[in-house]
Amino acid sequence: MVEHSPPLSFHVMNKPIGPSCNLACRYCFYLEKSALYQAPESWRMPDEVLERYIREYIAAQEVSDINFAWQGGEPTLLGLPFFARVVELQERYKPPGARISNAFQTNGTLLDDDWGRFLAAHHFLVGLSIDGPQDLTDRHRVDGRGQGAFARIMRGVDVLRRHRVEFNILCCVNRDNARKPLKVYEFLKRLGTRFLQFIPIVERVGDADGPLDLALPPQACQQPLPVTPWSVRPQDYGDFLIAIFDHWLRHDVGRVFVQMFDVQLGLRMGQPSALCVYAERCGRGLAMEHNGDVYACDHYVYPGYRRGNIMTDSLRDMVCGPVQEDFGLAKGRDLPGQCRACPYLRQCWGECPKNRILTTADGEPGLAYLCAGLQRFFAHANPALDRMAALLRAGQPAARIMAELGGGGRPRPNDACPCGSGRKFKRCCGA
Repeated sequence: MVEHSPPLSFHVMNKPIGPSCNLACRYCFYLEKSALYQAPESWRMPDEVLERYIREYIAAQEVSDINFAWQGGEPTLLGLPFFARVVELQERYKPPGARISNAFQTNGTLLDDDWGRFLAAHHFLVGLSIDGPQDLTDRHRVDGRGQGAFARIMRGVDVLRRHRVEFNILCCVNRDNARKPLKVYEFLKRLGTRFLQFIPIVERVGDADGPLDLALPPQACQQPLPVTPWSVRPQDYGDFLIAIFDHWLRHDVGRVFVQMFDVQLGLRMGQPSALCVYAERCGRGLAMEHNGDVYACDHYVYPGYRRGNIMTDSLRDMVCGPVQEDFGLAKGRDLPGQCRACPYLRQCWGECPKNRILTTADGEPGLAYLCAGLQRFFAHANPALDRMAALLRAGQPAARIMAELGGGGRPRPNDACPCGSGRKFKRCCGA
């Protein structure tokens, strides 16, 4: 029997303005990437690079749904004409029957009505970065003067709402907001989107002599390096997920879609992980810089992981070449023995390789920093995930679990607010 490989499909995180940003978020790992390149006159992606990329990206995909992702830095700094050109080129090179979509990650601070009209007209899916209410967002999401960005982000939210732009929320879980899970969750729900992503912040500091060696990712450094003061603690991350999961389980299944919970339920249903972090292998999510340099991954933009340049090398060859294939397979191959024996292996697969900075109880390197928190969450959530999977297999909606648990609605006005403030719901998040 002849085995057929699945159609080639991959993802590139395009950085058309490199690390340039109007904010200087304290936990941003990408600002240092400016040191990889001599300061150019402009970080803006040249038109010839943009056109070559769009043409090759479309041509290399063997599926009909082709998604482009635009990030930074801050992509709105490029201005609307750049993205009007993106749409024009996509239409020029789109093959018959193909469906092209665009995802656009932004801090939201520069959005105005012109942006709102454009994003709505061309059906861009916007990922908006915000970390909770003002006191939590302004702690780390600041500009170059150290001023908090919350008020400007909320003006951007108003633009997206007014123009009915589809958007989801990307919340960076750091050491501060991780201790306020329901305060964060209830606030984000009120922003007007049903799709939430919680991204844990795990970054290592430089050594005593200066910043990390840009030639290698931090987990490759031999000397012990502590995590930054804003990195989430593993235990806090597990408790953060548990608190939100329990509330979601009783009130929001089928109403709010939390990426982590959706991925884990999908795995229970025998589906492949929709998120590379929890997949057995990686390597199909690359990154491209403003000058056309292609790297193994958004978290591996280091010279040792450069795969080539779009102007001189085939994108398909960079994605499918043996070096990138080995990079992807190494995620499962290099797992320490403790991970291989873990009952949650198939839910985690050692998490993201860039976070494997701890040693196991046996002294073996390669243990994920978040391991303890993830194990805590899986142990707590698995019974409910199993029940939801059983409901789906029986042709029932997963949301039925809310009725089984006696939930299914918002807290009543005089109930204690689930954010933990101690106030009544009507006087707090319900207001």
